[in-house]
Amino acid sequence: MEKQSVFATLSTISVKDKIERKGNLDYLSWANAWSMLKTNYPDTQRMVYESPFTGLNYFTDGTTAYVKVGILVNGWEHIDYLPIMDFRNNAIPLAKITSMDVNKAIQRSTAKAIAMHGLGLSLWTGEDIPEPTTTAPEVTAKSELIELTKDTEDWSRVSGYVAANKDKKFADLVEQISRKFILKANVQKELEKMHKK
Repeated sequence: MEKQSVFATLSTISVKDKIERKGNLDYLSWANAWSMLKTNYPDTQRMVYESPFTGLNYFTDGTTAYVKVGILVNGWEHIDYLPIMDFRNNAIPLAKITSMDVNKAIQRSTAKAIAMHGLGLSLWTGEDIPEPTTTAPEVTAKSELIELTKDTEDWSRVSGYVAANKDKKFADLVEQISRKFILKANVQKELEKMHKK
């Protein structure tokens, strides 16, 4: 019963006056979440887990990395796993991760683990819905389509769009790009190579 009452208590606390905005997202900073949690449950503990293989405060699959943070309230621990990401919420390649990136991921993961206990949980609603990492080329009338080649000034923008969206199906990207450009087979092959890199 005690474990349920923690969630019941924390989920009724209003975080409205502590909400901050970054871009178009509302969030509760880890510092505000921690302060509100400790005010209600002073014995709360945070665990930042370390890899037993490296001794570092993050884990890796050899390509990217993630942090693991646990929040223990009244004997009940919630653990959050969060990728180490850049400002666009893309995973940072392992070789480019800095200690600042790790620190930011730990603080963000702390706020998420606290939310699993009920405090500010509603702010994470929809957080798992994928969003495009960059803006797709705008839609143009068929009569205004231009042929995309490596010589056109749009090449770097379109190839950058393809490279930044490697997590998406190539066919979907081609469909988006074809709304503005005529794509001949040789150009499509070049873009596909960039998508696979």
